[in-house]
Amino acid sequence: MPSSPDPTTSSEPLDSLILHTTDNAVSWITLNRPEAMNAVTWDQRERIIALLDEASGDPDVRAVVITATGKGFCAGADLRGAPAAGERVPGDVARTVRRGAQRLISAVLDCEKPVIAAVNGTAAGIGAHLAFACDLVIAAEPATFIEVFVRRGLVPDGGGAYLLPRLIGPMRAKELMFFGDAVSAADAERLGLVNRVVPADDLERTAREWAQRLAAGPTRVLALTKQLVNASLEADRATAFAAEAAAQEINMTTADANEGVAAFVERRAPSYRGR
Repeated sequence: MPSSPDPTTSSEPLDSLILHTTDNAVSWITLNRPEAMNAVTWDQRERIIALLDEASGDPDVRAVVITATGKGFCAGADLRGAPAAGERVPGDVARTVRRGAQRLISAVLDCEKPVIAAVNGTAAGIGAHLAFACDLVIAAEPATFIEVFVRRGLVPDGGGAYLLPRLIGPMRAKELMFFGDAVSAADAERLGLVNRVVPADDLERTAREWAQRLAAGPTRVLALTKQLVNASLEADRATAFAAEAAAQEINMTTADANEGVAAFVERRAPSYRGR
């Protein structure tokens, strides 16, 4: 729930709390507030959303990694630093959720570049949903995932009730959300919430290797494939097949599609440029 502004967060430059670099066509977004387990404030959330939007429109960015410093990936939402609110009226809470947590998760799902979560530690509440919204999730062995909302008497937000049933089915999703128990990285992998669990010292290297492979791939193919897979969970067969055909039509106008076919015919490795 909202609390008084935190003088620590208000005095630190935003660029130091959400680090950003672009390296070899990979946009690295790093939550850097380890003393707060990287709980995300209003302005930090807006910064992440903006960086994801920029990645979509930048042809020189071909993959994104979201990670964090310290022992926590993201402990959830920290509403300190949010614009001051007056007396609450009906509709305020729903509006806050739509403009806040839901926009963050949508920014990940709608990003036109593949997004990897490199989860270094605890991912709780919206922090867990931030990871689950990513296209690929790599977790360090010490990482844990917690649907913490029930512990606070709150309904899950940030798309949790949308994401989890699609990842692990409704019964498993209810188990995690009803009890709010911490899920280890190993159990998260077994359930299908993460792709790979690695030793903590190998997390950055593995994320970098995966991101570089994605960045070297046919970027528009990956974007269209992401859209097809995400939309397929809500579409009937006819709609999904029509979307697939349309995506193939669009993709065949790209230079990378021509390069892929030419490389196959010429029996050589393709060299994709993301165009």
